[in-house]
Amino acid sequence: MSASQTPILEVQDLVIRYGKRAAPAVEDVSFSIARGETLGLVGESGSGKTTIGRAILGLVPVASGRILFDGRDITEAGPSERRALQGDLRAVFQDPFSSLNPRRPIGDALTEPLRVAGMPRARREQKAREAMAAVGLPEAAMERYPREFSGGQRQRIAIARALVTDPRLVVCDEAVSALDLSTQAQVLNLLAELRAGADLGYLFIAHDMAVVEFLAQRIIVLNRGRIVEEGATSEIIHDPQAHYTKVLMAASPVPDPDEQARRREAWRALKASASAPAA
Repeated sequence: MSASQTPILEVQDLVIRYGKRAAPAVEDVSFSIARGETLGLVGESGSGKTTIGRAILGLVPVASGRILFDGRDITEAGPSERRALQGDLRAVFQDPFSSLNPRRPIGDALTEPLRVAGMPRARREQKAREAMAAVGLPEAAMERYPREFSGGQRQRIAIARALVTDPRLVVCDEAVSALDLSTQAQVLNLLAELRAGADLGYLFIAHDMAVVEFLAQRIIVLNRGRIVEEGATSEIIHDPQAHYTKVLMAASPVPDPDEQARRREAWRALKASASAPAA
């Protein structure tokens, strides 16, 4: 396989436990992400999707299995190796406000990873301005503080901070779930536009199938730490095979109140059939 064909990310037989004797939070999970691809990782709270994202970012230890970034095993990467990865592997979380220093202007948050990488001051300030422009915010916003922005604007800032290093993969963990529907659409469109302009991949973690449908080329559905279904987005959305996937589909909100009512009834019926004892 040539370098251009090597997946940007490979997860092989991943097992994660919170405690040596605990049941696996993630069990035997394998997938890959091609360069420039968006993979949707979908499941309810407790399904293990966020745990997988945190393991990829080096924030939780792996019990067994391997994580490869651009062909290199980073499963047990130490602090220095993780620092070297920071430019290529970035993250956008659900609550950007908690990761922004309220006492420092936004410009500092954008230039900090470039300073750590050793980029000259003039160049890193230029890169920060370019990142702000890419997410539709004015250069003057760099002098303002996190509290001066709306939730949607703060998420745009978080995206700008993730992209300022020109990464190859961004882990988006519930990146739009705290936003209203209108702002969600704006941020999703922005992520799609930014992907189109670069060889950029996303691992897009979410609980809402409708959100993932918009951005992802492929979807993996997780339930209780295991993969229950995976495939092309159109196949998963229009012809789900796993009962759990059908439950998630029925739970996705839609703007049409009649369709929403129908989905709510379908969701109740599917949940009831899933919990009914076997004959």
